[in-house]
Amino acid sequence: MSDRPLLLEIITALEEQGLDQDEYQLQRMIDAEALERLVDSTGPQTDTDLEIRYSVGEFCVVVTPSDEVTVKVS
Repeated sequence: MSDRPLLLEIITALEEQGLDQDEYQLQRMIDAEALERLVDSTGPQTDTDLEIRYSVGEFCVVVTPSDEVTVKVS
């Protein structure tokens, strides 16, 4: 992942789609520390194609070990 904490990457990606922080409670949806540990454990040195998906309202958040957080409208 990048040098920024994963939680900030997710929040930034959601805000880029127009979702305000007041519209969701991310800490109630995911354990960001556990998610970051899982993603970091399958870095480029492993032969694993990890992709974690979850919903935040009408958006689907996709997290991968390749420094990528993608948010799409469901």
